[in-house]
Amino acid sequence: MATCHREPGYDSPVSELRRAQRLVVNAPAVIESIGQVPMLLHPNLAAVFRRVEADVTSVGQRFPAVVRDLSTNGAFISGQPLPLLSRVAVKFEVRGIGQIDAVGWVLWQRTEDCELPTANAMTTLPKGFGVLFESIALETRAAIAAYITK
Repeated sequence: MATCHREPGYDSPVSELRRAQRLVVNAPAVIESIGQVPMLLHPNLAAVFRRVEADVTSVGQRFPAVVRDLSTNGAFISGQPLPLLSRVAVKFEVRGIGQIDAVGWVLWQRTEDCELPTANAMTTLPKGFGVLFESIALETRAAIAAYITK
């Protein structure tokens, strides 16, 4: 089970760009690329209806990864990046919150580890991907929000 703490540096300009505060976690997770349910539309509606389609190249892949940060809106997952717009099921546990089961979309990826200079050293950002939650239990979202504000 992972432990978590508030992310340092909320006052930095980069962190201020985030829409939601995050918890830094180290939670082993199971990720599965699940795709979308097909929609059958009346031909009149199908002629004018458009939606974002999930990437299907990775559907069915299931693999271990590590959730590195978590907010009420999404998470950063360290591991082999999935294609952009993959739809994923994410399962992990965080001490103080409990079991988290969510469905989300891969909106960004870091294809390799990346080193960035900081004031006193170099910081390595691991490869992985960012997931925006589409579906997460309201109780879980509330527990994440409550934990962040402690």
